[in-house]
Amino acid sequence: MSYQAQDFQALIGLPGFSDQLLTNHFTLYQGYVTNTNKVSDELAQLASDGQTATPHFAELKRRFGWEWNGVRLHELYFSNLTKTPAPLDTNSNLGQKIIAQFGSIENWQAQFKATGTIRGIGWVILYYDESTDTLTNTWINEHDGGHLAGAKPLLIMDVFEHAFMVDYGLKRADYLDAFMAAINWQAVSNRL
Repeated sequence: MSYQAQDFQALIGLPGFSDQLLTNHFTLYQGYVTNTNKVSDELAQLASDGQTATPHFAELKRRFGWEWNGVRLHELYFSNLTKTPAPLDTNSNLGQKIIAQFGSIENWQAQFKATGTIRGIGWVILYYDESTDTLTNTWINEHDGGHLAGAKPLLIMDVFEHAFMVDYGLKRADYLDAFMAAINWQAVSNRL
């Protein structure tokens, strides 16, 4: 397997996100792509050599989820940002689901942002669970654990320090505001 990094350079100039922060973040993402490919190649070689019962193989299998999800979550995160945001269409399927479940877009946003202020590092993800037709704002500590099995990630917000410290220092709430102002609701709605 050879995974190719996506190009998110079009986000340079995104209001609320310095070019330095974005460039650093893209470099971090590229590291996940590189490591996903390295781990995948090494796992294939161990399997080819009949070394699947080794602790090294087991640890790389565990590591693969971390690297893979680091790639995928960053891709979802970057692709749900835009320099030309428009408000969520309240008549869209997603808009209607948010209003039905949370009472209003503002109530949902307050809960999403509150989830983003939880102490620690991780991700905030608005998930959709088709089997129950529900939306859930979820805190994920690490890339590879805590995801809602079978649920679809719709909106992803990175709250690891690298996503905001260069621009906002310890003022995470200001980053949350910048993120909320830059959401590409069309991309998020299309994921539903």
